[in-house]
Amino acid sequence: MKSLILAEKPSVAREIARVLGCQQKHKHYMEGPKYVVTWALGHLVELSEPEDYDPKYRQWSLDDLPLAPERMKLKPIRETSHQLKAISQLAKRADLERLVIATDAGREGELVARWIMELIHWKKPFDRLWISSQTDKAIREGFAALKPGRAYDNLYRSAVCRAEADWLIGLNVTRALTCKHGASLSAGRVQTPTLAMLIEREREIRAFQSRDYWMLKAELGPFQAVWRSSRRPDGRLFDKQEADELLQKLSRARSAKVAQLKQTERSEPHPLAYDLTELQRDANRKYQFTAKQTSNVLQRLYEQHKLVTYPRTDSRYLSSDMAATLPARLAALQVPAYASIVKPLGRKLPPLSKRVVDDSKVSDHHAIIPTEETPNLAALSADERKLYDLIVKRFVALFYPPCRYDDTAVTLDIGGETFHAKGRVLRDPGWRAVYGQDAEFGGADDEDGDGRQDEDGFGGPAGLQALPPLSVGAELDVPRLKLHKQATKPPGRYTEASLLTAMEKHNLGTPATRADIIEKLLSSDTIERRMNTLQPTGKGAQLIELVSPELRTPELTAVWEQELERIAKGKGDAKAFMRGIREQTVKLVSEVKASEAEYKPHNLTHSRCPECSKPLAEVKTKRGKRLVCSNKECSYSRAAEAPLSNKRCPQCRKKMEIHTGKAGKYAQCRPCNVIEMLSDDKKGRGGRREQTKLIQQYSDNVQLGSSLGEALKAALQRQQSGPDSDGGE
Repeated sequence: MKSLILAEKPSVAREIARVLGCQQKHKHYMEGPKYVVTWALGHLVELSEPEDYDPKYRQWSLDDLPLAPERMKLKPIRETSHQLKAISQLAKRADLERLVIATDAGREGELVARWIMELIHWKKPFDRLWISSQTDKAIREGFAALKPGRAYDNLYRSAVCRAEADWLIGLNVTRALTCKHGASLSAGRVQTPTLAMLIEREREIRAFQSRDYWMLKAELGPFQAVWRSSRRPDGRLFDKQEADELLQKLSRARSAKVAQLKQTERSEPHPLAYDLTELQRDANRKYQFTAKQTSNVLQRLYEQHKLVTYPRTDSRYLSSDMAATLPARLAALQVPAYASIVKPLGRKLPPLSKRVVDDSKVSDHHAIIPTEETPNLAALSADERKLYDLIVKRFVALFYPPCRYDDTAVTLDIGGETFHAKGRVLRDPGWRAVYGQDAEFGGADDEDGDGRQDEDGFGGPAGLQALPPLSVGAELDVPRLKLHKQATKPPGRYTEASLLTAMEKHNLGTPATRADIIEKLLSSDTIERRMNTLQPTGKGAQLIELVSPELRTPELTAVWEQELERIAKGKGDAKAFMRGIREQTVKLVSEVKASEAEYKPHNLTHSRCPECSKPLAEVKTKRGKRLVCSNKECSYSRAAEAPLSNKRCPQCRKKMEIHTGKAGKYAQCRPCNVIEMLSDDKKGRGGRREQTKLIQQYSDNVQLGSSLGEALKAALQRQQSGPDSDGGE
């Protein structure tokens, strides 16, 4: 008897089949002595659409909402139904006694497999392959220690709740808003509060009023000190007259006396290993990768190159059973690119602290680290190499000692006023040696996602500078005092790095879904990328005003996500959760129906539809921007940037744009408003054939006077080679 193995992707199935000796290749599966390996193509099954319950729901109507079937149905995804049919046929084989779920080891991977099992009516026993890397060793060890499939029933229940909640909330609110306002308006339990955070940040920026202020700095040879007082603890003087008076008062000072000197030896431990969100943040900061780009590149490193462990993890720690594998992982990194940072570790690793190994902080998967595979860096693309480099250096840094340095704080007395200076002296770079010149004190900027920068007045990372040897009571030379004019700054706009931080902080989505949420907001034209920042569009700003305040707040969605986690761990009640979601759906739809708010299309242009004269709206499509008629009953559409013809305007001699109207194609010069009709190619070709027949007819078959016949023939020939022949596009 054999076991049927269900992988999530063909590439993973091929690797599993190779390791397990399944050499017989078929169109939809591979077979060996003990196993038959088949695959999904991502999701093969989805929740049924409203029209699958009743054809009348194909037409969107506010009166039909909310749609909340008592029992949610499943259906095959049409585009991949051939693969589901093949799996169904395999399931009927009498020689297959057991199924092994080998989809991604996570909530969505469990859903992929269980929904397939439900539609093919799998009733036989099943096991679960749960591995964190795709190396040959990991696959062999995973199959040697298969887990009971029923052990993951709670994870499956959590996945179903997530899918059904998104269907109920997202579909109903989206349909309600779209029907109510006659525009494509999308909302959801995670994307809407994420959009709300971007809108709120934009409001803060627009409401912000910058104020000038002055800071008094004393230049004392190699370092600077900044004036501060108990009345002005940040040293900022918003009154120019007060600043000038202070400068004038201190200009008579002849020396600066060291009043206090505090030197503290500090130790900075290595950063934690990467989870997906932290890696996405770093890749965005350092390389401007989008979150989705990082996810895609990381998936290739995991599946194709087998160089990193499971990507969609929310843990930044390793489990204790991994400790024995760490020397082998470091040994695999003894390649020229990393030998200089791996060799100093020697053969014996130092004792691992709780910052590296902590079983209590590892749930389904440990942190992202390199595998035992020796990397062939030449085989990696530029993006893959950059991401792998981040992961390797973060992993190697786990085994280095802390960075040690001296922090020095100096208080100076100048003319009876207090000035402050800070400095840092590096004693031992420790783990920072792994990063070399790339290492900076002060850590990653904007860690909390609020977009506000440090304004301590010293300059440099965290206001640090080199200080000379100093002692209390020492007097320094005459300081050079100077007022520095600055201005208060608004909070910065979100980058993908800071937005991911904010989403994580408010428990919006999961590491595996946050990138997709950002991409969904971009594709729905509610936010847009500008350089490395994310900004809401006019559509997004209006959408937030139309959505229920309850759906805008991250707290509600965070509660849902926490409950989904409790369900996955067997501590939550799936039925109670879905009951709450259904009640929430009814409430949200009722609020949309009762709302008197109006939606004004943000993307209307000054151009008019040539068919009904209504304004044209600019929309984004996969083929670029298009102008579509704002009248829903009119189907007119054209490219936003009209192609140019070879015709030139008789007035300005510039090439004319090509447009299509009721009478056919025409060329238009917008500045001069000159319009000329263009010939239709088909009609032109057909017309020339008819003209040739006419010439033949009048020449041979019709008895006309020679002069009249010749004149007709000449006229037809002139028409045939006339202006139509040089009026192409």
